[in-house]
Formats: sequence, structure tokens, C-alpha cells
Amino acid sequence: MTAMEAEAPVYAVGDLVHDTKRDRIGTFQGAWCGRMYLRPVAGGGEWEAEPDDVRPADEKDRLRARVAEANDTSRYGRH
Repeated sequence: MTAMEAEAPVYAVGDLVHDTKRDRIGTFQGAWCGRMYLRPVAGGGEWEAEPDDVRPADEKDRLRARVAEANDTSRYGRH
């Protein structure tokens, strides 16, 4: 195991994360071939992110995600 592998955070499927490059909040869906796969909290298409661009969501990120989900539900009647 390299030093970089030892420092990389480990995420579980469903963990809320922040893609800092795109400034998007999403849920971790998995990793494959050195890429992370994230999905918007309110649903929608998955996107790929570099592991160095992803960090665990903090409280501000969690609030942003809840507001986005509430807005989506209000606009489109989704849950």
C-alpha cells in the first residue's frame, strides 16, 4: 500500500460527499478504475469525479443538499 492509498478516505455507498471541482453535493455510489461515481441527492444522473476532488460533506454541504432536495420536491413533487 502506498502513502497516498493510506491517506485516501474510504466512503460507503450512500455517504454524502462534496465534489469540490464541480462544487456539487452528491451521494457516493462506488469507485472503479480510480474514479468515483456520485449521484445528485435529489436524484438524477450519476457523474464521475477524481478522488482528489472529493471530500466528506460538512454541515454546510448537508444543509445545501437538504435545501436542494426540498426545492426539487416543491417544483416537481418528487420524494
